[in-house]
Amino acid sequence: MFDRKFITAAISRSAENPLDRRRFLRAAGLTGLGVAGASVLGAGTASAQDDDSGPISDAAVLNFALNLEYLEAEFYSRALTGEGLPDDLIGGTGRPGSVTGGKKVPFQDDAIRQYATEITDDEKNHVRFLRTALGDAAVARPTIDLQASFNAAAAAAGLIAQGETFDPFANDENFLLGAFIFEDVGVTAYKGAAPLISNKTYLAAAAGILAVESYHAANIRTTILAKGLADSANKISDARDSLDGSDDLDEGVTVGGDSNIVPTDDNSLVFGRTPGQVLNIVYLTPTAATSGGFFPDGVNGALKSSGSGAVAPSGGAETGAGGTAGGTDAGGLLTGAGGVLLGGAGVAAAMAVRNRTTGGVDAAGPRSTGE
Repeated sequence: MFDRKFITAAISRSAENPLDRRRFLRAAGLTGLGVAGASVLGAGTASAQDDDSGPISDAAVLNFALNLEYLEAEFYSRALTGEGLPDDLIGGTGRPGSVTGGKKVPFQDDAIRQYATEITDDEKNHVRFLRTALGDAAVARPTIDLQASFNAAAAAAGLIAQGETFDPFANDENFLLGAFIFEDVGVTAYKGAAPLISNKTYLAAAAGILAVESYHAANIRTTILAKGLADSANKISDARDSLDGSDDLDEGVTVGGDSNIVPTDDNSLVFGRTPGQVLNIVYLTPTAATSGGFFPDGVNGALKSSGSGAVAPSGGAETGAGGTAGGTDAGGLLTGAGGVLLGGAGVAAAMAVRNRTTGGVDAAGPRSTGE
């Protein structure tokens, strides 16, 4: 492992100004707070933005990442302990929100429980790191849904029938599939955000988180393959691919019957998604929206609109005047004010356009779990 002297020197060399150095040294736990440290965290270049206009700031990109880290941290923390993030890790600018759903998973496989423990710690540390780096500019945890959104995502992927429920906290297998929805998206989000970051220190921090998310994703994909859940995971991959644009980007855990633990392009490089494409997936819509799915009230910060590149075919998404946050449409998809109403049939229709098919749900696949 690198010692503190080496890390301090590396950050000093990569920092573009004293503010960057102080902020990231503190986030890395390499300096005391003190009066000067406290004033640095709330001042300088990092500032919250209220709209999408103008150039994208580094702080806006980091806050976008923080929203995703909130989602992952809440999912894993509740799966492991039955409890969410502590109060000192959820406040900030923007609209603070609550979390719906989530409970302690009755893990039967001790290895999976250990994986969940390690990933939970990492995701909580990512939240803490980004909040410290952003200081007073950090956004609050937005409203997060871990219940109706999973039902809609599973129905859209064809894992359950409309009206059935998918509980990612019910058992080991469902937990793995729920984690699979997030992990690959997190990797591609950080890769896609890299070109948007101009500050070398921020870029280095994002690269560090990207590496950790990649480890997580490979862990989940490997375990899914070993558990015989490849068909179900591939259906989730197809569903994601139907939401993020016309390009065929997403890859399942098997391709042509062979394992595909590390999804890459022809140059063995991980592909990236734009913030808009990432929001298409977590909002569960192929069209432009500012809320929906796992974020019924939208994310906080400047980057909050999904893309419009994946146009739903006839019979697909329906645009409404805006559902009530926490409600569902006939297809089961959670929507927020001003969001897009998209049921499982709408996503399925979008998937059909992609002409990508997989086999049926594997016997050891997800179980319908009524509440």
